[in-house]
Amino acid sequence: MSKRDYYVVLGVERTATIEEIKKAYRKKAMKYHPDKNPGDKEAEEKFKEVAEAYAILGDEEKRQRYDRYGHAGEQMGGDPFGGFGGVDLSEALRQFMEQGFGGFGDIFGGGQSRRKRNSRKRGADLQLRLKLDLEEIATGTRKKIKVNKKIVCETCNGSGSARYSKTVECAYCKGSGEIRQVSQSLFGQFVNIQTCPKCNGEGQVIENPCATCGGEGRVNGTKTIEVNIPAGVKTGNYIPLNGEGHAGLRGGTPGDLIVHIEEKPHKIFERQGDDVVLLLPVSFINLALGAEIEIPTLIGKSKLTIAPGTQTGKILRMRGKGIPHLNGSGIGDQLVQVQVYIPERLSSREKEILKELGESANFSPDEHAKKSMFQKFRDALNF
Repeated sequence: MSKRDYYVVLGVERTATIEEIKKAYRKKAMKYHPDKNPGDKEAEEKFKEVAEAYAILGDEEKRQRYDRYGHAGEQMGGDPFGGFGGVDLSEALRQFMEQGFGGFGDIFGGGQSRRKRNSRKRGADLQLRLKLDLEEIATGTRKKIKVNKKIVCETCNGSGSARYSKTVECAYCKGSGEIRQVSQSLFGQFVNIQTCPKCNGEGQVIENPCATCGGEGRVNGTKTIEVNIPAGVKTGNYIPLNGEGHAGLRGGTPGDLIVHIEEKPHKIFERQGDDVVLLLPVSFINLALGAEIEIPTLIGKSKLTIAPGTQTGKILRMRGKGIPHLNGSGIGDQLVQVQVYIPERLSSREKEILKELGESANFSPDEHAKKSMFQKFRDALNF
């Protein structure tokens, strides 16, 4: 089923300010919150939908990309907006609380602290940088990366409990996961709420913890993950891999792995958008007489035609030899700037030939040629 427009989901105009978007999200999130609609699957889906919409529209950079490409970018593999990309309930609830809307326990019948405990068990996200060659960016690639992270304990299968052990209510906080301290002052009564130090806010404790993981349900480990890199990425792009972060505490939802793309400098090519530039030394003979020469591209060798009389510094365009567009069809070009090659050592015979050619008027620039070259120089300096 196709996704609805995020602006429609939140009920705001495309020109809405961040504050208007935040206000609309708060209103709809409170309306469809699961604690306010227990057992209502339709309300739960709407709650997740508004969470996903706010994750995009509430972030300036993601909103700009959404305004430009809509949902089309999701077809590239992974969510290019860095949003939820199929948000689950725990993520939607976590976002709701992180935005400062979690302090409505009375409205939701006291369910807020319960949601906090569940979300706290979620594993942390991981981030890493992946360096790519320009050739890999031009074609797209698959990379295997080895990640050090928290993985599920095999001994207890992630439960954190030893065999035949059971989980009981925390006696310190009586299952609430919170410790409340009430104090009086001149301004009235103050309630200080802190996470229970005995159960870490879960409201429950394990009678006999697993000896392997110490009751966490996870241990240090490594995992090899394959990442699909679409053609056309650049430094600053990132690919979120849902569920590939640290394992959650005692069976909690795993975090995500965020792969940041970093482009390696190339020995001969320079990237300009989706075009690539190559500086090509060419002999005076080939520039004067014209030639067809074989030159490198990002996908192998290719023939370049040089017309007779080509001037040094001229840029020749090789269409479709650049980098594919990430968010649309088409491929950039390869721009080849030819530069005359001047040999540093000449034989006696070569010197004689050049002296003979130098006596010809064709080998000395006339006034028109001088003016043309001067104008190009001025243009290059942006005069």
